[in-house]
Amino acid sequence: MRGIKILGAGTYMPDTVASNDWFSTILDTNDEWIYTRTGIRERRISTDKPNWYMASEASKAALADSGIDPSEIDLVLAATCSPDYFYPALSCIVQQQTGAVNAAAFDINSACTGFINALDTASRFLQDSDYRNILIVASERLAPHCDYTDRTASILFGDGAGAAVVTRSDKPMWSYLSAKGDFFNALYCKVDQSRANCPLLEPDALPEGIIDTEAKTHTLQMNGKAVYKFAVDAMETAVNKVLEKSGLTTGDIDLYIPHQANARIIESAVKGLKLPPEKVYVNLEKHGNTSSACIPTCLAELKADGRIKDGMTICLVGFGAGLTSGAIVFGQ
Repeated sequence: MRGIKILGAGTYMPDTVASNDWFSTILDTNDEWIYTRTGIRERRISTDKPNWYMASEASKAALADSGIDPSEIDLVLAATCSPDYFYPALSCIVQQQTGAVNAAAFDINSACTGFINALDTASRFLQDSDYRNILIVASERLAPHCDYTDRTASILFGDGAGAAVVTRSDKPMWSYLSAKGDFFNALYCKVDQSRANCPLLEPDALPEGIIDTEAKTHTLQMNGKAVYKFAVDAMETAVNKVLEKSGLTTGDIDLYIPHQANARIIESAVKGLKLPPEKVYVNLEKHGNTSSACIPTCLAELKADGRIKDGMTICLVGFGAGLTSGAIVFGQ
């Protein structure tokens, strides 16, 4: 049976707070405009710490919470869409920083759905007797990728990391994963190839791509209306699909943890699914959208508050660039 149990969870948030009032000093906006549309009051910005540092600190916190010695970790999975390096993988740096010397390591990039895909992947590895304990970390440093002249997108995103140590469980788990590649250009950030110096390349010319814009080609680009519509539909569909697979109803779930993209997206999906709002955890007022790090950060906060207990049935649901989505239901 493909079950998982969360042994420990941890998070790392940068010290620098970018409030809505701060954004009003650089953009034509204000706290009321931002909060009304997003539910966000502030987000953290990593001004001087790289992504790997945040990921490592969150991982150390998760390991300490789990009581598992790093040498007992068999696999490190890192979810990120904002790595510091093309290579090595973020997971390999985390392995070195945490002392998980016996672990294999690789990265997953499905943007905001990263933790969902990583947890699903971990559950499949745990069916193999070679893997007993897996460290999953999701970490994003999105500030360098945002265009801070664009008030529609830059106000949404923050930096941070969340991690969890998981092991196999005899309680069931179900998952549903999806991708709609036809909409890949609704949310993207291109790789900057302008500094290439290969003599064979055409001077001042870049290869023609399937995503091209006249300007701002190397910062995060988002079609807000398209992403909003997709996100509400994707969240509802993913939850319904995973519940259908499990044979459970919405009322059987003790706790829902959605990706923290926008409070209005969550509210619309919660209404469409007819979920009790008190069962849905939302923390984006103080963190904003930290992409793949949102869900594990929520897990760490809930666990630290004693709100995740043995015997609970939990639903995680995510959606993001790609466009990707997915949901997981598991018994803790």
